[in-house]
Amino acid sequence: VLDFNDPFSTEVKPRILLMGLRRSGKSSIQKVVFHKMSPNETLFLESTNKICREDVSNSSFVNFQIWDFPGQIDFFDPTFDYEMIFRGTGALIFVIDSQDDYMEALARLHLTVTRAYKVNPDINFEIFIHKVDGLSDDHKIETQRDIHQRANDDLADAGLEKIHLSFYLTSIYDHSIFEAFSKVVQKLIPQLPTLENLLNIFISNSGIEKAFLFDVVSKIYIATDSTPVDMQTYELCCDMIDVVIDISCIYGLKDDGTGTPYDKESMAIIKLNNTTVLYLKEVTKFLALVCFVREESFERKGLIDYNFHCFRKAIQEVFEVRMKVVRSRKHQSHMRKNKRATPNGTPRLPL
Repeated sequence: VLDFNDPFSTEVKPRILLMGLRRSGKSSIQKVVFHKMSPNETLFLESTNKICREDVSNSSFVNFQIWDFPGQIDFFDPTFDYEMIFRGTGALIFVIDSQDDYMEALARLHLTVTRAYKVNPDINFEIFIHKVDGLSDDHKIETQRDIHQRANDDLADAGLEKIHLSFYLTSIYDHSIFEAFSKVVQKLIPQLPTLENLLNIFISNSGIEKAFLFDVVSKIYIATDSTPVDMQTYELCCDMIDVVIDISCIYGLKDDGTGTPYDKESMAIIKLNNTTVLYLKEVTKFLALVCFVREESFERKGLIDYNFHCFRKAIQEVFEVRMKVVRSRKHQSHMRKNKRATPNGTPRLPL
């Protein structure tokens, strides 16, 4: 099983910024997605009053830093070095409370996006229209349309039509926040096209309806095949991962309590009452493949398992290439530091 910690820890991690007005739900999102906090417990979280930085790559496949910004932060404060922060950012998530008057939030969004874009045009701008659990379906659609229109109109008025904003309806009380975070994280994974292609090959040769490659810790799916994602299907996959981990923590450890509950032997089969089978297999100690298979196709389980073996081997090869690149960069950086050169560029021999 690959260990992604060591090689990737030497690399600069992409940075995700969580921004928005006070009480919009930024810290709650982080706690629910990456700390398995119950949504009801977030009601007791204190308001964030300083920038909180967290590295989420230690126990997870996804490899980045999350910076949670207090809502009252002032871009014009001379102590706030926004250029340094935006320069190393991969994605900026701006959270808007859909149950509040969002005019002030839109003004702050415009200021934030224009400042960030001037420093780093490559940032992905992701807008979470949050707390939609309290809105009716019609009101959700109307709110999203209104925020989308106003935000893009503000950019067009400033001559910044080329800035692309992505919008998501989210709530911590269902799986929408996990799906939205999945879409954000996927944009930061350079191997995404390769992973999607491997999944397409795997399902087409195995008679599988749908497949997700999940980060087990956060329940973010880092890749899926090219068929459309159905929210109900995604929710079933998340629930399956919870069941597997909970049962593994009870029965998966050795008698003396040692070992890990999730390892290369981990797998699960759940048969649904609609002639569909959910099939989970361990890919690495951080990743799981969850498949939707028709019962008649699952009768060829041997073929599926053989194709999975090939898929798993290909995944390992993809990331071994990545590791070699990281090691090469580290070696080159080390050589540059050790190489002492004269003003005309000729290497100087050590004395």
